Parts: sequence; structure tokens; C-alpha cells
Amino acid sequence: MKHTGTQTLVTLVAVFLLTACASGPENNPRAKVNIKKIDVQLESHVSSKKTDELFHFYKIWHKTPYRYGGTTHKGVDCSGFVQIAFAQLFHQSIPRTTHLQSHIGTPIDYDDRQYGDLVFFKTGFNTLHVGFYLEDNSFMHASSSKGVIISRMDSPYWADTFWQVRRVN
Repeated sequence: MKHTGTQTLVTLVAVFLLTACASGPENNPRAKVNIKKIDVQLESHVSSKKTDELFHFYKIWHKTPYRYGGTTHKGVDCSGFVQIAFAQLFHQSIPRTTHLQSHIGTPIDYDDRQYGDLVFFKTGFNTLHVGFYLEDNSFMHASSSKGVIISRMDSPYWADTFWQVRRVN
């Protein structure tokens, strides 16, 4: 079967959309995160350089709008946010896509997750999402509805879509 240019373009757009990062609804009242409380907890948690650097990175990127494929302060997606953090903070090159990022590092049991671990979610058919675990069931990520924020992993949406934790040293 021979594809026309239009058919090929439609196919590429469909694949692009189906593999996008996606974030769930952030307007669930039970899923609200007390950002000020987490900010205070993170600022007082100075046990590691990684903690300080990641928190500072979050403060710089906080509320940056979501943009699929984005890698700037004008707009960033979840895997771009994670890739930039690794490059700037840890001087480590990691893959660009959430799918490829989900294969790096070491799988970690949910109960053994630590600050800075990558948390992954399956948010739809062929749709993955990634963020950084913080503490107290919170994670930072680029949400498609709110931009770079901190969310609760135990909110109904994120708890239902949770997939895996990975540690990248």
C-alpha cells in the first residue's frame, strides 16, 4: 500500500500525539499540594547537595508553562524538564523521551524511593509521564495543565497511573 504525503503526515502526527507526556487533572481538591509547606520542608532538608540543587532548579522553573517538545522557559514537557535538570545539575546526559528515560538507571521498589529518584506514570495508551520524587509522596514535574509544579503521588489520578521508580546515579 502506497502512502501519500498527507497520509504519512497524519500517521506521524498520530504517533507524535500518542507518545506525548501527559499530566492528569490538577484541580482535584484531594490532590492539592501545600506548596509553601513543601518549600519549607525542602529548604530545611539540607542533607545533600542534590536536594539543594534540585530544589533551586524547581524554584527557577516553577510555573514554566507546559509545551510538548519544549525545552525552554517559554515551555517545557516532562521529559525535557528531567533531561535539562540532569544536564544542568548533575552534568549527566540522559535520553530526551520519557520512554527512553524509563529504561535508564536502576528500578527501585516504591517503598524505597528517595529524593531525586525518577517516578514514571502510564497516563494513557502509549502515553508516559515522568517527574522527580521529592519526599512525603510529592513529586515535581511539568504538568500539561499547570506547567512545572509539585503534585501528590497519592492523589487518585497519580496513584492510579503510577508505573515505576528508577534511580539514576
